[in-house]
Amino acid sequence: MLTASQIDRWLREDIGHHDVTNSVGGDTHGRLVAKEAGVAAGIDAAAAVFDHLGVEADRTVTDGDRIDAGDVVVQTSGSAQATLRAERVAVNLAGHASGVATRTREAVDRAETVANGVRVAGTRKTTPGLRGVEKRAVVAGGGDSHRLDLSHMVMIKENHIAEMGLETAVKRFRERVSFATQIEVEAESAEQARRAATAGADIVLLDNMPPAETAEAVDTLADDTPDVLTEASGGITLDDVTDYAATGIDIISMGSLTHSAPSLDFSFRTGE
Repeated sequence: MLTASQIDRWLREDIGHHDVTNSVGGDTHGRLVAKEAGVAAGIDAAAAVFDHLGVEADRTVTDGDRIDAGDVVVQTSGSAQATLRAERVAVNLAGHASGVATRTREAVDRAETVANGVRVAGTRKTTPGLRGVEKRAVVAGGGDSHRLDLSHMVMIKENHIAEMGLETAVKRFRERVSFATQIEVEAESAEQARRAATAGADIVLLDNMPPAETAEAVDTLADDTPDVLTEASGGITLDDVTDYAATGIDIISMGSLTHSAPSLDFSFRTGE
């Protein structure tokens, strides 16, 4: 949920200490227009920036809608000065979020060509201050948000295992979590994945394994511990997402959905 203080920070960052153009009078109409096709996201956030400054903003699409070049996604009406003040922040939010949603939709579509039902998930590799916008964009693109923060799931990573040992870490954290909190263990080999499942992990993350090794680990876990979910992660891109989807994995997590998605091109025009 966006807050007024968050929008204020975005606007202060953009305006700086002295904007001589911030003296336009009168009222105006504006349009936020897509310049290329993709999946819309961040539309509520963009509209909220205008709303925050008293400019009426009407959304003409919903996050998750496919859009084409020339489509209007937000129409505005109000003070010209406030409209121009909000313009760049709104365009940046819509462009970045829609880029994330578009990249996610492409990854999901590719994965589902070989494995219907596999989930494509985001990660915590998000931009500080924009996690909510980016996670919502992943969902708008058909992906899974994964955990929003460290409190949503216990993930035992390689450093925890190095410090505590795999079985000890699972046991200790299991004693400290709610019954509703799942535990995921990062594994770097099929054997370590088997140990993680045997120790009581709910989800086993197969980290940085090539597709062939991932498939081997998935098969092993399916035979020994069929109720354990499996997740593949580690540098997975659009180019190899289908290879991982074909392994039988349950979840494919991709940091590139948020940290490497190109922005979708938007423009904002007034007086039309």
